[in-house]
This record gives sequence, structure tokens and C-alpha cells, in this order.
Amino acid sequence: MLLTIDVGNTNITFGIFDKKELITTFRMTTKQLRTSDEYGIGIIDMLERNHIARTEVEDVITSSVVPNVMHSLNSAVIKYLGITPIIVGPGIKTGIRVVTENPKQIGSDRIVDAVGAYDLYGGPVLVLDFGTATTYDLVDAKGAFVAGVTAPGIRISAKALWQDAAKLPEIEIRKPYSILAQETISSMQAGLVYGQIGQTEYIVKNMIKESGYENVKVVATGGLGRIIANETNCIDVYDPQLTLNGLRLIYEKQR
Repeated sequence: MLLTIDVGNTNITFGIFDKKELITTFRMTTKQLRTSDEYGIGIIDMLERNHIARTEVEDVITSSVVPNVMHSLNSAVIKYLGITPIIVGPGIKTGIRVVTENPKQIGSDRIVDAVGAYDLYGGPVLVLDFGTATTYDLVDAKGAFVAGVTAPGIRISAKALWQDAAKLPEIEIRKPYSILAQETISSMQAGLVYGQIGQTEYIVKNMIKESGYENVKVVATGGLGRIIANETNCIDVYDPQLTLNGLRLIYEKQR
């Protein structure tokens, strides 16, 4: 079995693949500092709760946008699973050529999503990831990463509202009953959700228009992506496991 690890700004997501089948996932928070033993015990416990013995894990591949957790996490994988993980970064075969002005500035998470979307859905493809930030990445028909847009994610925007405006409360992020909000909580929810929908539609429309590409498939992922995908026609596919499948595909390319 293959253990895939996606280290994001908010959560660390683990996925277990049996060949091409994703059989289970589990998460840890990223911002809580942990020792290698804490990571290791947590991983082993989650595996056992899913009836997977540590000896069944044959390899590990990791993508991270949070460098300061990597030493402890990698040490945990080596110590508790006896495996040196593959790290997505320079020198790794992905099948995606980055042709932007400064390829080194493109995060590994965006490359992984691009690999998943291009391999699973073909190109040209526009990949939307609704995470801590919302990213829009364009891959052409030949598998070249040609452009990307980065915007504040819904959670970042929500946090800014309730932290910087003294009288605004912390709220659940969800679509309100109506955009015609009549009290504080639903007015905040309307602004966050419908604002993100409007941003998404505008950016998608103009990225496709300026690229000149035809028949662009728009694929979305990320925890809050389903809320947006359900409310707009500009998204063709919502794939919550795109990143984990991208990691699996990159692993297969190394073999």
C-alpha cells in the first residue's frame, strides 16, 4: 500500500492507496507543533483504527507547503514505518512542465493538483483549489503549467472579518438561505460565499478568455470547494481527492 501525505497550511491529509484505489483518509491539524514521536504515534493509531498494519505500508510520498513541520514528520515516517518518504520537489518526475516566469515559486501542492487534473481529466484544464488560499492554475493541452492566480481563501476572508471588526462574530461558513440577508450572521455568510462565487466566475471566465484555449475543463478541489461548485456552472468537476490522487500519480511516475 502507498501512504500519501498532503501537508497544507490548515490540515495534514493522509491517504492510503491499494494500487489505484483510495481506501481511507485521515487528517491532523498543521498548526499544532508536534514531535516526531507524536506524529509517528498518531499515524500508527490512525492506520490501526482503519485496520491497516504498519507493515502493509510499502512506500510514502509527501507534498508540503509548510517547511517547518517536515523534519519531525519525515523523521516520524522513517522511525515508525521504516520508510524514507519521497518528497515532491525539484528533480521529481511529474509529467508537468512549469513554463511560468519563475517556476521555483510554484508550490508543490499546485503541481500535484495540476498532475491529478491533467492525468485524470486531460488538457487544457483549469484547476481550482479552495484551501487556505484559493488558487486557479491553468495547464495547456500538452501538459504545461502556464499560469496561476492566487486569492484569499474563504477562511482567510472570514477570519479577517471577525478578527478585525470588533462587533462581528465567528461564524460557520455555509451558504445562507438567501442573499437578501437581514441579520449579521447570514449577511456575513452571504458576503463570504456569494463573494467567492463571483470571484470564481470572473477569474475562470477571464483566464479562459485570455488564454485563447478552447474546451477547457474546469476542475475544483479543496475542503470548501463543494459549496462553490454546487452554486456555479463554471465548474465542470468537483474532485475532493484530487491532491491525493495527484500524489499517487507522481509516485507511479517515479516507478
